[in-house]
Parts: sequence; structure tokens; C-alpha cells
Amino acid sequence: MTDQADHASTAETGTPEIPGKPVSASRTTLSHIMTHNDTNLLGTVHGGVIMKLVDDAAGAVAGRHSGGPAVTASMDEMAFLEPVRVGDLVHVKAQVNWTGRTSMEVGVRVLAERWNESAPPTQVGSAYLVFAAVDADGKPRRVPPVIPETEQDKRRYQEAQIRRTHRLARRRAIMELREKRAAEGLED
Repeated sequence: MTDQADHASTAETGTPEIPGKPVSASRTTLSHIMTHNDTNLLGTVHGGVIMKLVDDAAGAVAGRHSGGPAVTASMDEMAFLEPVRVGDLVHVKAQVNWTGRTSMEVGVRVLAERWNESAPPTQVGSAYLVFAAVDADGKPRRVPPVIPETEQDKRRYQEAQIRRTHRLARRRAIMELREKRAAEGLED
């Protein structure tokens, strides 16, 4: 789906077009030092702690971009590339990759470095999250289109469209399978 198709014009919908926002307007970095309170049984930082930081940073970006509350709809492809240790300074970098009418994909990179060393940070994780913008009643609300600014932003936008197509196809296939099983009398 193209950005123009997803953001219908005023003439088509009767509602005013929302001006787009550049990727840089909401890009955010959240940094946190990992402590013993963050560890799992193996002595490394618990994946759930990292996932919460990812969700926090992505939520801030989604709220900034949409100009109000946004809720996590899904998290895709959370990848843990390296362990995070006590004493690591973790940087969670997030940005809007793609926008639909009421939803946004936020891409997140997780970097870690020793708090007391000057070596460059290492990428330790990544994730893609989908957020839905909501109003005060929890109903979906429109979001501004995202405007990719760099070649990297344009690539991320295109890749996000592919992920969206796959998410929708997966959801359709699962619903069709469930309907077929229910029609055959196979209740789960």
C-alpha cells in the first residue's frame, strides 16, 4: 500500500489532510545503566528488561509523532544479538519507519557499552513495533504521514511496508484456517 493510498485526500474522506512529519521530528534515544536488579538467573540482563526499554522508547516516539497517546499493537522480530551485562550503559534508539491511517511502525536498535570505557557501543538487539494512535476514549485516531529524510529512512519505509504486508497476510491466513476448522467442527 502506498503512502498516498493509505492517507486518502480530503476530497475522498471529507476530513482534512494531516500534514506530514519528518522522521527526525520524533526520533528518540533512551539510555539506562543496567544494575543487578535487571539480571536473570544466568547473571546477564533479563530479556524482559530490554523489551520494556524497547517498548518505552518506541512508545515515546509513537506519541511524539502522532501528537498524543499511542498504544502498542504488536512487537515483531525482537532479536537479541549479544548479552547485556550489569554495568552496561544501554542506548535504545527508536524512530517511526512507516505510518498508516491510525498506526505506525517504530524501528528500534539497542546498543550497549561499558559505563566506564570509551569503546564504541555494540548493537545488542533490534525490534519492530506497531503502535495505534488513540483518542481519550481509546478509539483509533489519525496520524500524520511520516516523511523519510535520508536514503536509510527511505529504505526503512520500504522494508516496513513489506513487514506490514506480511503481518496482514499472516493474520488473514490464520483467520481463514480458524474459520475452516470451525466449519469442520474442529474447535480449539
